[in-house]
Amino acid sequence: MSRLTHADCFDPNGTRFGIPTYPWRLAPEGLATRRQLRAMGLRPGGQAVAAQVLRPRRHGREPLVAYLYRVEAAKPVRAMTAAKWAAVHRALAARRTCPACGIDGGYCIPASLGVCNPCSMTSAALAV
Repeated sequence: MSRLTHADCFDPNGTRFGIPTYPWRLAPEGLATRRQLRAMGLRPGGQAVAAQVLRPRRHGREPLVAYLYRVEAAKPVRAMTAAKWAAVHRALAARRTCPACGIDGGYCIPASLGVCNPCSMTSAALAV
């Protein structure tokens, strides 16, 4: 595949890529990525992708793609309910609790160790 240049990424009619395509950072006003919508307190809300931005990469690799959505068709982000917040807190507490000693370590237990740092040091000392 030939290297995609910055100029190749400009296809506002969508004839080459099927949807309107713009070079990185050159999308028209009124279009935003998911992250940009989220920063505005919005979500795509089921709408189809309106356009895309492409960023060429070196060494024949595929270009980076970011899909764009219409800002005026976006919907507000749904608020977290009390039950959802409680579920998140329970899940995070479970990640912080050591299965060996049952103590909340104050940090997420590393998956590579499976136990808190003091328990891993104790088991390492016993193994030697």
